[in-house]
Amino acid sequence: MEPFVFFGGKGGVGKTTVSCAYARKCAEDGVETLVVSTDPAHSVTDVFDQPFGDDPEPVDGIDHLDAMEIDPEEEVQRHLQGIREALSEQVSAAMVSEINRQLEMSHGTPGAYEAALFDAFIEVMREESEPYDRVVFDTAPTGSTLRLLGLPELLEGWIDRLMYKRRQSIDLFEKAAIGKMEPRRMMEGDPVLERLQRRKEFFEYAGEALRSEAAFFLVLNPDQLSVNETGRAIDGFADRNLSVRGLVANKLTPGPDPDENGRGARYLRDRVATERERLSQVREGFDPPLVAEIESRTEEVRGDLLGEVAAELDVDTDL
Repeated sequence: MEPFVFFGGKGGVGKTTVSCAYARKCAEDGVETLVVSTDPAHSVTDVFDQPFGDDPEPVDGIDHLDAMEIDPEEEVQRHLQGIREALSEQVSAAMVSEINRQLEMSHGTPGAYEAALFDAFIEVMREESEPYDRVVFDTAPTGSTLRLLGLPELLEGWIDRLMYKRRQSIDLFEKAAIGKMEPRRMMEGDPVLERLQRRKEFFEYAGEALRSEAAFFLVLNPDQLSVNETGRAIDGFADRNLSVRGLVANKLTPGPDPDENGRGARYLRDRVATERERLSQVREGFDPPLVAEIESRTEEVRGDLLGEVAAELDVDTDL
């Protein structure tokens, strides 16, 4: 199995539960594992019944397992602050206030959230992953995840164009220098070019890591809306030259005992029959295999119940 494993899916399908269960499964097999969540509801904290922050911390009672929770709002603020500091060093004082105004306006714009989370994910892959054999990501709902995973290809080309324009600009400034006057911009050591080059290398690493070192799984529920979105997500991954390794069907309804015939039992049998139709649709219509069929529990999945779910996941933990 690849060192980076992502679990995605429609909001509310149980991605955090499945991510934590797989992380526990890896840890119990002796694999040094880190589980990372970007859920603002801090669901990993709830699953393991202990608080986590944006630095890895050991999970109580489970050897070889650490967890961390990335706060999306804090990441957006940190991301914008980094841009503000970098630009403020390279423009006139008169432009600083305008930069601040534009960045404040961009805080709530489409893409700011995904860009900040993307940086956070990749920084974990580059900087935090060294002590671990496996890093498990509990990702945002499918649409956000697909936009996030599409950023390397999109932004590599965008940065190439920015670098080309910057070199053209510097070249014109150098040619415009008169006599012994130094041009106002120099190609060698230009801070803007250096920053763009670092971003280019960052996205090149991200694209390569996602293509060759990451495995993607989708979690779904046995209802038509979830199945339909899963199909669209599989196509979305393919459009980005990424493949989905497997599907996890979660929150299946347990059937009644054979001798039960009351109203509740009849409802459960009808419900189970409908869900089986949905699972048949998944098996026959989608290429990625079902790697788990997990029944709903009457209690929150944590502790021993998390171990039960982990045992039901037919996902490799081997290095």
